[in-house]
Amino acid sequence: MTLRGRIFLATPGPTNVPDRVLRAMHRAAEDFAAPAFSGVARSCLDDLAKVFRTTGEVFSFIGNGHAAWEVPLVNLVEPGDTVLMPVSGRFSHYWAEMAEKLGLRTERLEMDRRLPLDVGRIADRLRADTEHRIKALLVVQTETATGIRSDIEAIRRALDEVRHPALFVVDAVASLAVEPFAMDDWGIDCALTASQKGLMSTPGLCFTAFNERALEVAESCRHPRRYFDICFRRGAMSYQWFHGTPPLQQIWGLREALDMLFEEGLGEVVERHRRLADAVRACVARWSEAGALSFHAMDPASRANGVTAIHTAPGIDPDAMRRSARDTYSTALGAGLGELEGRAFRIGHLGDLNEPMILGTLASVELAMRRSAIPFGRGGIEAAIESLALADAGVEAMSPARTTEPASLGITAA
Repeated sequence: MTLRGRIFLATPGPTNVPDRVLRAMHRAAEDFAAPAFSGVARSCLDDLAKVFRTTGEVFSFIGNGHAAWEVPLVNLVEPGDTVLMPVSGRFSHYWAEMAEKLGLRTERLEMDRRLPLDVGRIADRLRADTEHRIKALLVVQTETATGIRSDIEAIRRALDEVRHPALFVVDAVASLAVEPFAMDDWGIDCALTASQKGLMSTPGLCFTAFNERALEVAESCRHPRRYFDICFRRGAMSYQWFHGTPPLQQIWGLREALDMLFEEGLGEVVERHRRLADAVRACVARWSEAGALSFHAMDPASRANGVTAIHTAPGIDPDAMRRSARDTYSTALGAGLGELEGRAFRIGHLGDLNEPMILGTLASVELAMRRSAIPFGRGGIEAAIESLALADAGVEAMSPARTTEPASLGITAA
């Protein structure tokens, strides 16, 4: 079969790279030590701080989100130190595993995989740590495998209420430029993300933001490190910012992507993701009426605005349906990961997306489900259209997932 037209990329990463970004990358290499490139690179790091909403420093690394995980583990804690990791899905599990491999004592708090992080359990464990052996609390805002968003502000309040000095480190890989995020206002010491999701760029770059407290800890940290050493990267030369030759084309692309985010307005970007996610949720709710499909996230308010994980009933092969969507209808969906492998599929709705792209994706999923003989409730596309129409008319869609207005977090354009 010869497929025409464009691929509908509905994975939760990588996401669509805008044509403007691709065009910005399509240029010859140049002297990275020249002021022109150094100025662009520095502007990207400074503007990323605005996206994180921090007055701290942002560092860039050639790597993916897994590489970003290693940065706080080798700059903020030392071998033998204890870190606390609430585990709620595949990615928090892997982050905990990485910490163990790096010689850290990793306490795992196993959480219900269908609910957001249990703030009470986290607070209880911190309260019990009267000797303050736990040096860092590591949490994931949006667990990409489960499509669940946790309440970062509430976790910060728990730390404050029990007066625990642990550093607060947050994975925002699937949430930055997607969900409300306010690093300084929420008391986050270190946050991390990657280029291929909400930042609308190609895979291969990751970023960490450190506040002043975290920078001071890094200065005295004795954990062996070199490439990931942020102290070296605080130098004045652009060579140090990337610890070697910078990825020039990706930096030019990132500059264009950041320009696009600021042109739209960061608050508007978050609101767009909420609006499109509501449409997906309205559709999935209707599909679920036939009993073969259901939301993985049991708490509607915790359903992430970047990805929706959909359970399939026993006897249904979601991967066969995904292959049909990809190979017949040019629509790429996410697989079930970890304990959800073979039991779920995921629709990514983050990055460079609009209403027609969402509606086309949902319609293609319906075609693939029909082709795969998966029962689903009718009227899903109509429900998505109604959700979008209500949003266009200024009427809040009937979705409990909308719990925080971007404006209440002070998110504004640069």
